[in-house]
Amino acid sequence: MKTNKSFTKRLKITRTGKIIARKPGQNHFNAKESSSTQMDGNRSQALNLSKKVSQRYIGTASQSKN
Repeated sequence: MKTNKSFTKRLKITRTGKIIARKPGQNHFNAKESSSTQMDGNRSQALNLSKKVSQRYIGTASQSKN
């Protein structure tokens, strides 16, 4: 299958194979949010995808290099 390019641009795959993504919904309208909520939006989160799903959307880049 082909890799979904628009989806992969939003992700980062670490050396150990973890998939890291930004939390959604934190691009604008943050002025009224508390500082702790704003900082929570800056942090990344790990995605837990099954191997089947990760291979479908991310391709072979998510496979470990063992």
